[in-house]
Amino acid sequence: MGALQLTLGGISVLLGLVAWGMFAATIARFVRVIRLGQPDATRNGPIAARMKTLIKEFAAHTRMNRKRSVGPAHWLVMWGFLLGSLALFEAYGEVFVPHWGWPILDDFPPFQLLMELLGLGTIVGILVLMAIRQRNHPRRADRQSRFQGSNFKWAYFIEAVVLIEGIGIIGVRAAKAALGAHETPTWAAFVSNPLGELLPASPNLVTVFAFVKLMSATVWLIVVARTMTMGIAWHRFSAFFNIYFKREQDGGVALGALKPMMSGGKVLDLEEADPDEDTFGVGKIEDFSWKGWLDFSTCTECGRCQEQCPAWNTGKPLSPKLLITQLRDHAYAKAPYMLAGGKRDMAGDEVGLSGDNMYAGIDVLAIAESQKALIGDDGGVIDPDVLWSCTSCGACVEQCPVDIEHVDHIVDMRRYQVMIESSFPSELNGMFKNLENKGNPWGQNAKDRLAWTEDLDFEVPVFDGDMGDAEYLFWVGCAGAFEDRAKKTTRAVAELLHMADVKYKVLGSEESCTGDPARRAGNEFLFQMLAQQNVEVLNSVFEGRERKARKVVVTCAHCFNTLANEYPELGGQFDVVHHTQLLNRLVREKQLVPVAPVAEDVTYHDPCYLGRHNKVYEAPRELVSATGAQLREMPRHGDKSMCCGAGGARMWMEEKIGKRINVERVDEALGTAPSKIATGCPFCKVMLNDGLTARQADGSASEKVEIVDVAQMLLESVKRKPEPKPVPLGTPSLSEASEEV
Repeated sequence: MGALQLTLGGISVLLGLVAWGMFAATIARFVRVIRLGQPDATRNGPIAARMKTLIKEFAAHTRMNRKRSVGPAHWLVMWGFLLGSLALFEAYGEVFVPHWGWPILDDFPPFQLLMELLGLGTIVGILVLMAIRQRNHPRRADRQSRFQGSNFKWAYFIEAVVLIEGIGIIGVRAAKAALGAHETPTWAAFVSNPLGELLPASPNLVTVFAFVKLMSATVWLIVVARTMTMGIAWHRFSAFFNIYFKREQDGGVALGALKPMMSGGKVLDLEEADPDEDTFGVGKIEDFSWKGWLDFSTCTECGRCQEQCPAWNTGKPLSPKLLITQLRDHAYAKAPYMLAGGKRDMAGDEVGLSGDNMYAGIDVLAIAESQKALIGDDGGVIDPDVLWSCTSCGACVEQCPVDIEHVDHIVDMRRYQVMIESSFPSELNGMFKNLENKGNPWGQNAKDRLAWTEDLDFEVPVFDGDMGDAEYLFWVGCAGAFEDRAKKTTRAVAELLHMADVKYKVLGSEESCTGDPARRAGNEFLFQMLAQQNVEVLNSVFEGRERKARKVVVTCAHCFNTLANEYPELGGQFDVVHHTQLLNRLVREKQLVPVAPVAEDVTYHDPCYLGRHNKVYEAPRELVSATGAQLREMPRHGDKSMCCGAGGARMWMEEKIGKRINVERVDEALGTAPSKIATGCPFCKVMLNDGLTARQADGSASEKVEIVDVAQMLLESVKRKPEPKPVPLGTPSLSEASEEV
């Protein structure tokens, strides 16, 4: 052991002790900070199911692989970091004793091959990721980069450290090969052995490479320990916990049903809630649950959510990524004040600390942060335009590789703004009043809910107190009953069910809005009122029937989601199917037989609440194909489909910023040169119709293009047009007759 080994080894150990100490202290602080959030006991189990999800997402990289160019490279870097730790700690011995290696393992060729692959994989993986970041750099046109707004200094630092670590692993191995420190067959050291032949046989070279490897790790530890908001570094640890504690214990993403409104770790009973004691949504950063704080801490700023967000892509101020990072920065800036016991009431007055010098010892920046409003256009953490731009489409949640629950957090903040602050877009006032007074967002009278049945050449059976032999309750929905364009879908579905001899009934005036727009807008009280009323009605309709026989068919994707996923929490257990699912089954079973092919090019728009929120992708596409139409997919389809702009109660709000989302979606649809744009939701149909009308008005779209529901296409295909009657010889044609007149 020479002077170089003693010097560099001593420096490595001393700095390492400091770095690891700082790192351990920061982790302990992380735990204290995250525990500042509200309790949430729903995340604790079942352990086996959650561990299965964690292992699958971590080991197989199931969510990361949604970007095929990124997934394999990140997988290599991840394993290089985890198992490469063996090489890091081995370097503490190598820096002192160049011949040193792990006992037993050092003479085990498969282990040497593993280390070789880890070192090489780390280098290759990080070079690929660096190239991807540069290829998608925000220096491109505004908003086209998913990295717009991400912290590039942090990214470059992490990339440099990872690259040095990979080079360090191979470098030490090559230097030891040159030294003849161990006899490793070339198949287990296919890179380091050939490199070793080019290097001098020097113990000092091994020491230097080991020192470089240790110093890169040491610097990394010190920097990240001092920067708790560096999600691109800390996700290496927090992502495991964020995935394990995700909302859905079966491994699904946090879509479909919204998270119930909670207070003190329990679901809030609005009839017994006390505004002075309970939290109604999120009005302050500490109102988020500890899982929310963990979400903020885990964001890697990869921008996949931002890339898919319809609001961001049309010039709105909302970026799910920047929303989360703004909440993160605010949370950690305010944390010292909260850890000291600071707390403010709804008026902003200090109630947690007292005394003449109550802020002594607290960072002045933390005190200033504690005075900021969470939502506000004058110095608030989140601008109201950001909060209300969300369509709740779920694209951010679907794409996030570390399972951040953006939509739940946004709706929780909306809940506080609506129910406590009474601060929301003015257009929602009318919608809320219509829902409360008329039971539908259009403000129509309940007696008109059967107007869509007029002029049908068959009788639509209406529930009269007994379901009889009816198999399904046809839930028409507010749009299907009152909106002229949606009525065409309702009539088509009713006619198809009649043709297939499916026994069903409708509720008529007994039906009311499911409450979806109220809930997504944050008005939980109104949602609960509507939902409980509907559950009571539906339970009486299906009285005496077992769960599987309580069948409901719906045409609205929002009604479908609410009835199927949210009503069970209120005692409404029903077997809910979307009309595209039922009609597709009827076609498969030959109860509906297409006989007149729709020989047209059709593109299909996935409704967010049918597709992403409920994973119904194939049934509507199979129906389109069954009609004989040629399906042309848009670039964004399936789980990457772009929203029409109606969700999250946006259908009742003016779109004043940027390009209209429905116009953007129609532009994409028109790019497939279709004659029809099909969908499976009345909200989508209305929005796409409006977008198409705008494009037809400015001459960008043909007047022949139309928006249809897949049920309308199926009806056109199933219902053979009447054969033209033969014209007797000598009968003048229409044109000739007109000339005679």
